[in-house]
Amino acid sequence: MIENHEAIQAKFFLARERKVHLKSAIAALLLSTIVAQNSAHADEDGISFWLPGLFGSLAAVPQQPGFSLATINYFDTVSAGNSVARAREFSIGDVPASFKGNVSANVHATLDLGLINATYTFASPVFGGLATIGLLAFPGYNDTSLNGRVDGVVTLPPPVGSVPFSKSVNLNQSTVGFGDLYPQAILRWNQGINNFMTYATGDIPVGTYNSRDLANLGIGHGAIDSGAGYTYLNPQTGHEFSAVAGFTYNFLNPYTQYQSGVDFHLDWAASQFLSKQLLVGVVGYVYREIGCDSGSGDHVGCFQSQVFSAGPQIGYSFPVSQDLLGYVNLKAYGEFGAMNRPSGANVWLTFALSPAPPRPVTKD
Repeated sequence: MIENHEAIQAKFFLARERKVHLKSAIAALLLSTIVAQNSAHADEDGISFWLPGLFGSLAAVPQQPGFSLATINYFDTVSAGNSVARAREFSIGDVPASFKGNVSANVHATLDLGLINATYTFASPVFGGLATIGLLAFPGYNDTSLNGRVDGVVTLPPPVGSVPFSKSVNLNQSTVGFGDLYPQAILRWNQGINNFMTYATGDIPVGTYNSRDLANLGIGHGAIDSGAGYTYLNPQTGHEFSAVAGFTYNFLNPYTQYQSGVDFHLDWAASQFLSKQLLVGVVGYVYREIGCDSGSGDHVGCFQSQVFSAGPQIGYSFPVSQDLLGYVNLKAYGEFGAMNRPSGANVWLTFALSPAPPRPVTKD
């Protein structure tokens, strides 16, 4: 699931110019992208399976049948205060599970990922729509620091009981490795200017992960995520709007005995084509944990998280060859309203290749 299938395609407009049927014209350069990362997104330690911002412009528009490939450079820098710092202290074992007291600390993380997503869209209709399957993998770099002070008490077995516990915290770790694998399946339908989709994805936890490490690239547990979306695309005006909502069910982390609650996420985007190949617009997301965390390894309680974000985007599509279309997109998100999770800013730079639509048949 690599960056939002906002892979808008000027081909839509190029095809219109060649009088290609609407359904064929808009089914080109869109790449479905769903990925997970773990630098800073809700749930256990403020980290979630879903990476907000994965879906964007033209998310629900059917893709052109055939193989597609997209790469994204995702850069994220975030910070968090006491609540996330306290959760991290427990998870890496820096304070005993029986600790009660105050944590005056902060977490800062910088993440740099190279997402690679390969997808295939079938030509034969499935329930009247076009089906796409894919797999995403990524190498990456995570640098995380935890600094502050812990003051309180820990409870020891009788006859000792409660004893004071205080320490300064100055931790930093950098990790280079690979993230988890993320399979995906998406079904899309077109009805004139209206487009609809449903998707399912999940986490295969094989990435670089150690429950005692401060910086990881895997999340240590499996997850299932599914949802639905809509795209409005008017070729006459060049107006476009997309929204995709979904829910994540997280399985128990076997290394920490911590189970994150159910998450809700909404990705949205609005764009305007300025020419046949160029678009500009805005993007954003809403992320909210609607279930409580649980498990014997949960020492921070319900720990529900949320964050909101918005930012600009610009995209440009171009023919690579007779059979291939290229697309470049740059977008950025500024986060606000965060609770129980790190927040900051992230930037996405996408390059995608997908099959070009068939050329119109001309009569001699």
